Amino acid sequence: MMSPEDREHRSPRRRQRAVAILPARIGSTRLERKVLLAETGTPLFVHTARNVERCDAIDRVVLATDDGEVRATAMGEGIDVRMTSSAHPSGTDRVREAYEGLGQRFDVVVNVQADEPELEPDDVAALIDAFGDKSVVCATLCAPLDTDHAADAERPDVVKVVRNDAGDALYFSRSPIPNVTRAREGADTAGADTAGAVLRHVGVYAFRPPALARFCDLGPSRLEELESLEQLRWLEAGQSMRVVEIARAPRGIDTREDYEAFVARQRDRASAPSPPSHLEQTETR
Repeated sequence: MMSPEDREHRSPRRRQRAVAILPARIGSTRLERKVLLAETGTPLFVHTARNVERCDAIDRVVLATDDGEVRATAMGEGIDVRMTSSAHPSGTDRVREAYEGLGQRFDVVVNVQADEPELEPDDVAALIDAFGDKSVVCATLCAPLDTDHAADAERPDVVKVVRNDAGDALYFSRSPIPNVTRAREGADTAGADTAGAVLRHVGVYAFRPPALARFCDLGPSRLEELESLEQLRWLEAGQSMRVVEIARAPRGIDTREDYEAFVARQRDRASAPSPPSHLEQTETR
């Protein structure tokens, strides 16, 4: 009789085939022409695409844009690019159009914003791994709020999330949640265990293709418009979203200061000495 170990070896879990689609809109309001900024010598969206390509769980990386200059730059860099409508209200809608025009089917579609050049490839893989659970049709990421930046819990541009015991989202908010400082009068919250309770949402999403289509077809919801958070339409419609926790949130780029800090980090990496190769280590023994 075949042992459980042999059975597992003979019948491994089928790997999810995944495509990453990067919506790249030229019309950023807070940082003009953001995705084309190239003070590192490389356009920002190219940094993101090359980084996602490092993820072994991704089978294909596609840029989705509505801008001819972005398209031409992508083609010059050898990046797979698709033109999409300029009328899309969100990046998710742009991702859907690009996916439906690929002529190739995947198990999972990952939406990575083109201004996320420092997203860890292993974190993208962890997001895709969530779809090994057949009940998962939509997933996103979160990370513990950095204790060195406790004030981030109050910042509306830092989105927070709370999860149930299964790891599915209960709610996303720009307000601090859970908020023990506003517990009912007389409640003793002094000893409450808040370590790791405040989770920062990381705005990377993955969908099974039918869920992606349904998400876009739902259209904006009441809570979505109140909080200005697109993902709330899914919860308000009674759907579940798995929230996978990673070690730390990547540093997205929204402002000029964010971009300048990224450029400085890139220069530091470029000037750092390379570790000795295996051959060099052998020769010095």
